[in-house]
Amino acid sequence: MKLCMLLFLESIGTGELLVILLFVLFFFGSKKIPDLARGLGKGMREVKDAMQGIENDIKQGVNLEEEKKMIRDVKKDIESTKDEL
Repeated sequence: MKLCMLLFLESIGTGELLVILLFVLFFFGSKKIPDLARGLGKGMREVKDAMQGIENDIKQGVNLEEEKKMIRDVKKDIESTKDEL
C-alpha cells in the first residue's frame, strides 16, 4: 500500500504541502517536530508488525487446514488398502 494513498496525499500540490508544513512548524515548534516524527514512525512500525502478525496467523491457519486435509486423505488411503487386503 502506498503511503500517499494511505494519507490521501494524491491531490495535494507542492504549495498546499508547504502551507501544511509551515502550520506544523508554527503549531508544534522546531523542538517538538523530531519527537512527533519519531512517534509517528514507531506507530507506523507497530501497525505494520501487527498486520504481518495477522497475515502470518492466517497463513499458519491455512497450512493447518491443508495438513489436516492431507492427513484425512492418507487415512482414507490406508483404510482403502486395508479393505483390499
